[in-house]
Amino acid sequence: MKKFSKREAIQFGWETMKANFPFFLGLLIAAFIIQAIPSWIAESIQKNSKFVAFLFNVVAAVVQIIVTLGMIRIALKFASGEKGQFEDLWQSYPLAIKYFLSSILYGLMVLGGTLLFIVPGIILAIRYQFYSYLIVDQNLGPIEALKKSAAITKNSAGNLFLFGLATFGVILLGVLCLLVGLVAAIPVAMVATAFVYRKLAGQVEVVVETT
Repeated sequence: MKKFSKREAIQFGWETMKANFPFFLGLLIAAFIIQAIPSWIAESIQKNSKFVAFLFNVVAAVVQIIVTLGMIRIALKFASGEKGQFEDLWQSYPLAIKYFLSSILYGLMVLGGTLLFIVPGIILAIRYQFYSYLIVDQNLGPIEALKKSAAITKNSAGNLFLFGLATFGVILLGVLCLLVGLVAAIPVAMVATAFVYRKLAGQVEVVVETT
């Protein structure tokens, strides 16, 4: 059974956040502004031009995907002992289509499993959750990323479920601290999750054919 320490992961996330707090503060502010601008424009012109507003909503969705991939890239860098950079926030834009397609497949699988008495949906969500990390880290295609996520999480679903509860607790504490705590909680959770991915991905060698 592949093992990782939940406590070690959270501790690593916490120490990384503390050592790089100014960077993470600026990163979160930048990510928020970048994602908010097209959405704000779409909302402000909705009454005058629904079509243009729709286009800006599409832009907002694309920007959100790029920023999500960028945050994953940054978290993976810190989990590998490297320093994340602000430009990493948009460096993964070529992977946007792969991420979009794999997210649809992931969502359909989880939805299907949820309809089967909920528990299968939770298991599927846990087993396939690292598809986005594999796309960013190894440039895998949608199917390959999902398959490899299932491979590296084999026999670790229970531990990953408990880790998910732990990271949820971290985020909840941030919310309870008048939302200000999220500035610390979000980096802790994202780096801790990347740390767990690195642990699991490093313990198995899976041959995956890339397109």
